[in-house]
Amino acid sequence: MKAIIIEDEKKSRQLLEVLLNEHCPHVEIAEACEDLPTGVKAIHKHRPDLVFLDIELPGLSGLQLLDFINEDEITFSIIFVTAYNNYAIQAFKLSAIDYLLKPLNPSLLVEAVERYEKINTRRLNQLNILKSNLNSQEEKKIAIPSRDTIHYLKPEDVMYIKGEGAYSTFYLANGEKYMLSRNLKYVEDMIMGITFLKRCHKSYILNKKYISTFSRQSYLSTLLNGEEIPISTERVQDIFPN
Repeated sequence: MKAIIIEDEKKSRQLLEVLLNEHCPHVEIAEACEDLPTGVKAIHKHRPDLVFLDIELPGLSGLQLLDFINEDEITFSIIFVTAYNNYAIQAFKLSAIDYLLKPLNPSLLVEAVERYEKINTRRLNQLNILKSNLNSQEEKKIAIPSRDTIHYLKPEDVMYIKGEGAYSTFYLANGEKYMLSRNLKYVEDMIMGITFLKRCHKSYILNKKYISTFSRQSYLSTLLNGEEIPISTERVQDIFPN
């Protein structure tokens, strides 16, 4: 696997190279760059599989990468290496973009690389979605990558989300469903701030707008389409605060 690093801090750049050599020896570092223009040239030259990209670069932001690369040239995936705060991290999650927080954790670096190897999804539009989510949290979209496509879901269209181990399935009001290779805790953090989507059970996140009835005896909520979703006793107050 061929990778490029775009990171302006020399120590961070060197540390990432050391960690990749030590923990991910199958990742070949084709070039390590200190700014975006150099990184763009390196991408054109080496055509990497993976780009480790910092956002806060001198002169140009890492988010401007797509301004210099044609869509048909984006055959690589991006893992951001960032010191951003929790607010921005939510935008990363909504965009389904992998990220690593500084200071770097070797085990999380390995997990990110392994996740890329399993999914190997092209990030054609994710930078634009990330830009939007960083600039405004009003119109959020949830990105669900599959092998060849990225589906952008409107949160209001999601009826409920069911978690099963390392996977979460989004069930939409129109009958469609999409699977995300992340656990329900990750999804819960991802949708933080979307007030109508609430964790209601260890295995479910529910859209309160689609609740038709709730039984205080069985602790089952019936949705507008007739499906029944359980609500844990300790979560009832979160779903029905009044």
